[in-house]
Order: sequence, then C-alpha cells, then structure tokens
Amino acid sequence: MAEVTLMLHPGRLTLEALQALHTGGVHLALDPASAPGIAASAAVVQRAAAGDAPVYGVNTGFGKLASTRISSEDLATLQWNLIRSHSVGVGEPLAPAVVRLMLGVKAASLARGHSGVRPVVIDTLIAAYNAGLVPVVPSQGSVGASGDLAPLSHMTLALMGEGEFLVDEAGTAHRRPAGDVLRAAGIAPLRLEAKEGLALINGTQTSTALALHAFFTFEPVLEAALVVGALTVDAARGSDGPFDPRIHALRGQPGQIDVAQYYRQLLAGSAIRESHLEGDDRVQDPYCLRCQPQVVGACLDQLRHAALVLLREANAVTDNPLVFSEDGAMISGGNFHAEPVALACDAMATAIAEVGAIAERRIAMLIDAGVSRLPPFLTPNAGLNSGFMIAHVTAASLASENKSLAHPASVDSLPTSANQEDHVSMATFAARRLQPMIANVTHILGIEWLAAAQGVEFLRPLASSPPLEAAHALLRGGCPAMMTDRFLAPDIERASRLVGDGSLARILRTLAGLPVLWRVA
Repeated sequence: MAEVTLMLHPGRLTLEALQALHTGGVHLALDPASAPGIAASAAVVQRAAAGDAPVYGVNTGFGKLASTRISSEDLATLQWNLIRSHSVGVGEPLAPAVVRLMLGVKAASLARGHSGVRPVVIDTLIAAYNAGLVPVVPSQGSVGASGDLAPLSHMTLALMGEGEFLVDEAGTAHRRPAGDVLRAAGIAPLRLEAKEGLALINGTQTSTALALHAFFTFEPVLEAALVVGALTVDAARGSDGPFDPRIHALRGQPGQIDVAQYYRQLLAGSAIRESHLEGDDRVQDPYCLRCQPQVVGACLDQLRHAALVLLREANAVTDNPLVFSEDGAMISGGNFHAEPVALACDAMATAIAEVGAIAERRIAMLIDAGVSRLPPFLTPNAGLNSGFMIAHVTAASLASENKSLAHPASVDSLPTSANQEDHVSMATFAARRLQPMIANVTHILGIEWLAAAQGVEFLRPLASSPPLEAAHALLRGGCPAMMTDRFLAPDIERASRLVGDGSLARILRTLAGLPVLWRVA
C-alpha cells in the first residue's frame, strides 16, 4: 500500500497531523507557499554574517559567551562546534515515535520563515523522516530552557553524519554510525552555515514531542477507563442515577457532562441494573462509583486544555534570535523557554494520576464484601483462596507511585550557564515522566477490568449492557474467570495490553451519538 502524503503547513498543523507524524507511515511534503518566507529570512542572516555588527548566534558565542565576537572565517565552525559540544545527553534513547515528532515539528517550525535557515536544512529534516531514519537521542540532559539543547543537538549531529541512527535490522534496533546510514539512504550530510546550528537546537521540540507522545499514548487508556469504570458500576450493582444529565448540566463543566453521557450509554440496557431498581436498601453509592463524571470529567478538561497548549507549541517558532524579514530585524527573546509545556505536562500528570487513583479505589470497593456485597476478595471460597487480595495491593502500589511522579516538575529550577540561564522549566522531564505514569494506570485498569468481570460472574445469569458484555467477552477471550487461585500475573499483562493498545477503547468508539472524547475547541 502506498504511503499517504502529509503536507506540512507551517503554523497550521492539526492534532491529526501531529498524530500521523507520531505514528509514522506517511510521506512528508512541505507546503510550497512557505518557500519565499524561508528564503527571505535566510537572506537576512546571510547579510548579518557578512556585516560588522555583532548578532547573537551568528557571529558571537553562546549563552554566557555571547559577548565573544567570532571572526567571519569561523562562522561555520562555530555552528559545528555548537552541535558537537552540546551533544552531551545521557540515558536510554528516546522512542522512535518521539524522534519522528521532533523531526517533523522542527521542520515545520523552521519553515515558518523566522529562523534564518536555508531550505536545505528543512529538506534534510524531511528527507530523514521520509527515509525512516531515527537519530539516537538520549532521553536525559535537558532542563527545558534555552531550548532542548542536548536532545536536539544529538538529532542534528546525526543529520551532520557524526552521530548515530537507530536502524531496524530483522526486528531489532541497532545503533549505527550516522555517516554510513545517510550514505545508504542517499542523503547528503548537513553542512551548517551561520545561525543554522542554533536554530536547530534552540526550541521546545523535544519536550513538546514527549508531551504529545504521552497525550497520544494515554488516549486509549482514558477511553478504556470509562468502559472499565462502567463495568465496575454494574458488578457492584451500582446506580445509574448519578449520571442523570440534569445533575451535570447544573454544574456546567464540559468534561463532566461528556463523561456522564458516556456512562449513560455504556450502562443502557443492562439487566443487572434493572434487577435492583426496586428493593435495594442502599441509598447512595461510594464516591468511586458515584463521582466518576466529576473526577474523570475534570481530568478530561485538563487533558483538553493541555492539547490546546501543545498544539500551539507544535506550531510555534521557538528558537533565538528570531528573524523578521519585513524589516531585516533579528531580535533576541526567550521563546525557547518551555514553561507552557512544563505546566501543561504537570496538569497532565495530575489528571493521569487521578484516573488511576479512582480506579484503584473501585478495585478496593469490589473486593470489600461489606460494600460491594460480592464474595470477599471476589473468590467463592475465601480463606482457602485469596482471590484478588494481592492484585489490589499491586494496584495500590502503582497508584501510590503515581502520586510521587505527579509532583510538579515546573516548580523546580536550577540556574545553568554560569547563571545566565537562571530560571528553567524542566519541561523535558515533566513530559518524559508521563510514560511510566501511563504504564501504571494501564496496569491498574487491567486489574480493575479483571476484578469487575469477576464480579459480574457472580451475578449470572443476569447480563450487563451490550457494550459492557462486549468488554467482558473481549477479556474472557484470553483471561478466564478465576474461581480458584491461579497464577494471575499473565492475565494482568494480557488485560493491560488490551487497555493500552486500544482494543478496549474500540468498544467505546462504536457507540453512536457521543461527543468526541479528545475534542479541542
């Protein structure tokens, strides 16, 4: 099947385009309308390089060394040295999907025509993406201010033929010398000229790519959380009254309104619910059931806001100095400071942690016979069998771990560059720590799904709603009911995999007439 062409429209990337960049399998092409602006800004830099006036990043040193004047014959060497000296990252390489986003978003940013690079710089980024090349970019070493200097330097170093690429060989990734990989792909190593190295490594593209990676990874997990949460309501013979639209309309919070609508549709047609409409002496359900729209809906609102911030950032020009070809000005500023990304990631972290926290509480409720009215620990012969007792302990440990990981990264700052760069955002870590948090929530939901499905077994022959029975059947395809103790860890992994890969989310997406979960408006 032929690759789909994705046209990069600088300044007008959509979330759908960013997700396509993240997933891969598309062929990038640059909107030809961007060419005049690129050429005009490059001409401004070339004039500055040929002139006598000091211009930061063109004929001066960097950071604390900005007052050091560089001779005209050393301007290209200045850019090469910048990349080599700044390629100092450590840690495991970033995931290929993150690096793909870095390449594409950096190309789109430079193509807005305010960075002063030649067209060949943007063309090389796009050529590397289209060839499926993944620069080796260590995951640690950026404080998210003055740009994501170290990670973007490693990306650029590979394009220069001096770093490394990750190459897939028979399904296994191997690190290979960049020069060899570029030659095999027919891509000329990038030869930097005035300001081009600085333009490539100044910017928030790594932190933004990491944050978007988390956003796209968490999407099916949040959708799965709604399905699992609804199944738990039925397993505990909870009420659907708290999802009445009139309650949520009075508050007016959009995420809450939308989540309640999801729950109403997920639970519609449940014979389990019909069975206890009368004669149930319970007046109210625990908060973990009753307040799901308020909790998960608030998380959804935070995630939607983060999506807006990240979309703006992915379309932004964040290097320094910026070029304004209309009047030939080159102005030093601070768009490289990633505080917007850091704050968005901290909000995402809190939302992710809360989705897991309320799921853990639902598991605790299910195994507590005094609350759920199900057999203790969801096993028919408690005592001889421990049932889900320790599976809940695992969920509790993961939820607690997420509490520590949710501590805001943006409130931390360490001065760098001899106090020239004296306030930093820590956005790159803020975004990077989201992946282990998502993995923890994915496992918590896998455990809850197993527990809720087990609870439903004790209510047979009553059936849940059609979508929730589909969720039950999906799980039972690989994880049978547990009527006596058995090795449960493989089932947790199977269930968690179905949560993370979107299999469970697809049940939610088949429901008609529901709002788009990740609506950004």
